[in-house]
Amino acid sequence: MMHPESNFQIAAVRMLRTNGYYCFSVPNGQRLERKRAKIAVAEGLLAGVSDIIILLKLRPVFVEFKSLTGKGRQSADQKAFQKEVEARGFEYVVWNSWPQVEAFIKANRSLRK
Repeated sequence: MMHPESNFQIAAVRMLRTNGYYCFSVPNGQRLERKRAKIAVAEGLLAGVSDIIILLKLRPVFVEFKSLTGKGRQSADQKAFQKEVEARGFEYVVWNSWPQVEAFIKANRSLRK
């Protein structure tokens, strides 16, 4: 069964790519067996990393998706990641509505490629 937040992310990524944006996910939410999880952490897996990263001209944007219901909240790890990203001068956004996605696409058209 798909989670509503996942459906929102899938549709938003499709919309971003259709509009010429280069974005990718960081698959952090998978359940791993203990041995594989230990290896993944050693390889750089980090709790709280944003759901996707969008690469604009000279600027990455870190995006966290939350349910369209407005009930989704960032975990402590996600808030800590956001703090680190912003402390380094990068943009971090939380999307929980289609108008946010549409506004981003419209505002950044010239920075797509």
